[in-house]
Amino acid sequence: MILYPAIDLKDGVCVRLKRGIMADATIYNDDPAAQATQFKTLGFSWLHIVDLNGAFAGQPVNADAVSAILGATDLPVQLGGGIRDLQTIQRWIDRGVARVILGTVALRDPDLVRTAAREYPGRIAVGIDAKGGKVAVEGWAEVSEMTAIDLAKSFEDDGVAAIIHTDIDRDGVLEGVNVAATLEVAQAVSIPVIASGGVATVADVTALKAREDQGIAGAIIGRALYEGTLEPAGALAAAA
Repeated sequence: MILYPAIDLKDGVCVRLKRGIMADATIYNDDPAAQATQFKTLGFSWLHIVDLNGAFAGQPVNADAVSAILGATDLPVQLGGGIRDLQTIQRWIDRGVARVILGTVALRDPDLVRTAAREYPGRIAVGIDAKGGKVAVEGWAEVSEMTAIDLAKSFEDDGVAAIIHTDIDRDGVLEGVNVAATLEVAQAVSIPVIASGGVATVADVTALKAREDQGIAGAIIGRALYEGTLEPAGALAAAA
């Protein structure tokens, strides 16, 4: 099971939000490239980057910070936030992003996801951010009537590399990962599912690892790393 340390970008710096509220941001590092290098030194094998401003704007905003990260480390990067068209997907892949995450557009324009998955096999992930089981979009500012499970199932045969399932109510508050909700999505599809939101301790990693054979392929870790509630070496050992 792969652990993805999170670098969330707001106004060019590394932050963490609580439940996706932009006004409730804590700055942890004003040098995203240095943060990426630190995560590599700690032993992580991937990076998870979100352009938070871009998610609200509907287009990339923190491109300079992302480019600095790509230049600072050779770790594979999965990137989301404000990516809403094929040209932007192609541009990021050409610049070295290993996997592009499509969130809002997966609900608004699912055919774009399918086209991108065909054009870039293994390099397109769908980000499904859920509040009360319903999909939230536009930087989590709008909650739709579509369920996370139904949206995941709609991409079952389209070549999507992974689904990143975020429980918004758990995100950034260190209250523990929602294993049950993540597992429901994982059991509904054959696409690997990455858990996001609430991972706080090694015990959370262990709980997800126990469900790996049921489709949970990874976990994104944010505030727990920045605030030290999760010890990296122990988490990596539990995931392995």
